[in-house]
Amino acid sequence: MSTNNTPHADHEVDSYTGVSTTGHSWDGIKELNNPLPRWWLWTFYITIVWAVGYCFAYPSIPLINGATTGFLGWHSRSAVVQSLTDLQKSRGALMQKLASTPLDQIEQQPELLAFARAAGAAAFANNCAPCHGAGGQGSPGYPNLNANRWLWGGKLDQIYQTILHGARSGDPKGHQGSMPDFGKAGILTPPQIEQVANYVRSLSGLKTEAGADLGAGAKIFADNCAPCHGKDAKGNIKIGSANLTTKVWLYGSSLKTIEAGVTNGHGGVMPYWGGRLDNTTIKALAVFVHTLGGGQ
Repeated sequence: MSTNNTPHADHEVDSYTGVSTTGHSWDGIKELNNPLPRWWLWTFYITIVWAVGYCFAYPSIPLINGATTGFLGWHSRSAVVQSLTDLQKSRGALMQKLASTPLDQIEQQPELLAFARAAGAAAFANNCAPCHGAGGQGSPGYPNLNANRWLWGGKLDQIYQTILHGARSGDPKGHQGSMPDFGKAGILTPPQIEQVANYVRSLSGLKTEAGADLGAGAKIFADNCAPCHGKDAKGNIKIGSANLTTKVWLYGSSLKTIEAGVTNGHGGVMPYWGGRLDNTTIKALAVFVHTLGGGQ
C-alpha cells in the first residue's frame, strides 16, 4: 500500500465537519486543520520557559563528578540538615529536661509526658513496629503491648530495662530464660505432650479434646512445667515464663500450637537497644509503651 503525504494546493473543506483540511492525505485519509487552542499553546510555552529556568536555578544537570548547583544555592541534603537542626533547637529544652528527669517522674509532668510520648511514638514506629505492629498490637511470637500481660514485667522501670538490654539478645544483662524442647529432647512422649497441652488449654477455660486425661496432664505439668510457670500456672516474670491462666497467648492457643511449643520449645529474641539508641530515646520509648494501655 502506498502512502501519499504530498500537500495539495487547494485545501478542501470537509463536508462532514465543515472544517478545512491541511492539504495532506495519508492513504486517502485527509487531515483536518484543527489547531490547538491558544491558551493550551501558551501554557505549553510557559512550562518550557519554567523548565529552563528551573534547570539554572536548582541542581538539575548531571556532570561527570556531580551536578550543577543552581544559582539559588539550594540542595535537598542541606535542606534536610537544616530542618533537623531546627527541629533539635525547638526540642532542645524538652530533650534536656527529659534526659535529666528521673524515669519515674516523667509521667507526673503533663508537658514532659506529652513530649516523651510523641518522641517515643516516633522511635517506636522506626524501631519496634516491624515486630510489635504499628499500634503495639503484636502478632504470633511478638507480645501485644496493649494487653496487661507481661513476660518480663510491665512496670515502667521493667519496660525500660527490657528495651535497654533485650531478651536472649547477646547482652549479658538482658533476659535469658527460654522454654525447653520437651519433645525434641526426649523428655516427654507425644501422648504426654498431647495430655499436657489439653491440660494447659483447660487452665484458661478453653475446650479440650473429648476423652482427654486432664488428671494425667496435670501431673505432667506439675512435674515438668510448674518449676517455671508456677503451681498455679500464672508464670514468673523473673524468668519470662507466661501466665497460662489467661486467654492472652503469645504464639496461639490451638491444641496443635501448644503441642508444637511443648515439643520444640520457645525462645524468641528481642534486640537490645542500649548503644543503638541514646538513653533519652530509650526513656521516651519506655514511657510510650507504658502508656499504651497495658503498663502496670
